[in-house]
Amino acid sequence: MTSLDYVVLVATMLGIAVYGIWKTRRHENLSGYLKGERTQGWATIGLSVMATQASAITFLSTPGQGYENGMGFVQNYFAMPIALIIIAAVFLPMYRHLNVYTAYEYLGRRFDSKTRLLGAGLFLLQRGLSAGITIYAPAIILSTVMGWRLDLTILFSGILVIIYTVSGGSECVSITQKYQMALIFAGMGVAFGVLIHKLTRHATLHDALTLAGSFQKMEAVDFSFDVKKRYTIWSGLFGGMFLMLSYFGTDQSQVQRYLSGSSLRESRLGLMFNAVLKIPMQFLILLTGVLVFVFYQFEQPPLFFNQSTAKQPTLVGKETWLEAQSGQYAQLHAHKKEAIEKWLAARRAQNPSAEKAAHKEILRIQEWSENVRTNALAVADPKNKSKDSDYVFITFVTHYLPHGIVGLLVAVIFAAALSSKASELNALGSTTTVDFYKHVIRKDATDLHYIAASKWFTALWGMVALGFALFANLAENLIQAVNIIGSIFYGVVLGLFMVAFFLRKVGGTSVFWGAVLAQLMVFALFFTLKISYLWYNLIGCAGCVLFSLVFQAFQSGSSSSAGREVKA
Repeated sequence: MTSLDYVVLVATMLGIAVYGIWKTRRHENLSGYLKGERTQGWATIGLSVMATQASAITFLSTPGQGYENGMGFVQNYFAMPIALIIIAAVFLPMYRHLNVYTAYEYLGRRFDSKTRLLGAGLFLLQRGLSAGITIYAPAIILSTVMGWRLDLTILFSGILVIIYTVSGGSECVSITQKYQMALIFAGMGVAFGVLIHKLTRHATLHDALTLAGSFQKMEAVDFSFDVKKRYTIWSGLFGGMFLMLSYFGTDQSQVQRYLSGSSLRESRLGLMFNAVLKIPMQFLILLTGVLVFVFYQFEQPPLFFNQSTAKQPTLVGKETWLEAQSGQYAQLHAHKKEAIEKWLAARRAQNPSAEKAAHKEILRIQEWSENVRTNALAVADPKNKSKDSDYVFITFVTHYLPHGIVGLLVAVIFAAALSSKASELNALGSTTTVDFYKHVIRKDATDLHYIAASKWFTALWGMVALGFALFANLAENLIQAVNIIGSIFYGVVLGLFMVAFFLRKVGGTSVFWGAVLAQLMVFALFFTLKISYLWYNLIGCAGCVLFSLVFQAFQSGSSSSAGREVKA
């Protein structure tokens, strides 16, 4: 990166943070600090909800997912519009009518205190476990590619987000996320435009997409019933449905975003904004990765996108072998490029037989080339700690984009990291304050006291996240951990709310023990079965509902065991 890139990066990050702090510098009541002043319009809510989900991992790993496996990951989001419609129709009106600070307050009113604390505790556990990942995962990739010190990269992003989240509360998070998402859209749009420009020097966009399809990169839908496959249309529609319902409907980091709406209508429109745009956004990010794959069919790709892999201790004394592997990989790429040129010429000449022969040669060389790369990765990183494809997009950015734009794209990655981390810290702090401190420890204090407590808890969770990120000794395999951790807990939490909304005769004791048993079952299945993690959302929710019904059936039937009626 040049001086221009650093100026763009630092000015963008500090400018957005300082503006957010200045805009929300005064909060004298707890509602304003935790939920904002309920003045946010649908656009701000929609962008804030989107920014909370779209972490830096999205813009680093998702293009790599497209590069390596094609468009299939988009199936993970197919059920999202349906889930958001259900949340807008059922969850949101209940939350706004009861004027709750957190989603788990509703569980306390519907059931009892122990069920409220269980729901809040499960949220704090799963979100606390993943709190450091959204800082650590992008930081380790950026530090590796840019040559920055890992600890300074973590501290820069972590301390900045703690300062403005603690200072401005929920409203500051929403305002900064609006501008961060604008930056993300602009940066990704520029990157996509530059990629198309460079790619069309070698082939038309239609030819590029056809070439991608010949490598099975354009297959966005898989109708397989194999539950071991991570992404199919069935895991996306069913497992993904329960994941999205739980994440957007019960995760405080999201609930807090749309509770700030000026009206029920504005909050609903903010959710519908995501229902309409999220799938196209993920599709375009994956397509960017697919087109980067096609670009590297014409330009020589590195043997390892993560350059630190070549410096692994496992390769000491094998420098000659590694050089031979790199040479063979480059030679195969040159042969493959020649075959692609023949394929393009045959297409333009409308010669089907020559086109078919060239295509067969391309796939044959590609298989050899991937074998060389896979074997080299297996020797360099036998424990498979790093995911090389996560370095694909940032490598393309740093090697092929103009200076200034490089700084903008790195700012995009930092903006995504800050926006998702701000929502997490804000939610962790507010849940700890409202559901534990205010509910259990200090019940009768002033709003100023609770605001101060919330700031301290937010800062404390921020320091926990920083500590995890600074002292973690595992590597990039943590990038995939966020969705897996969420799926282990989200289903059971969703089950609590499903019982609360739809099974009015089930009481607090029954749903409490039903949720505990369901969570233990999910833990046991996770460590014994090898199925797509998306299915644990469905299993956890169904288990919680079924076990709650069973426990309720064994209750005495007295009125004391029935649930409380909470009307919206």
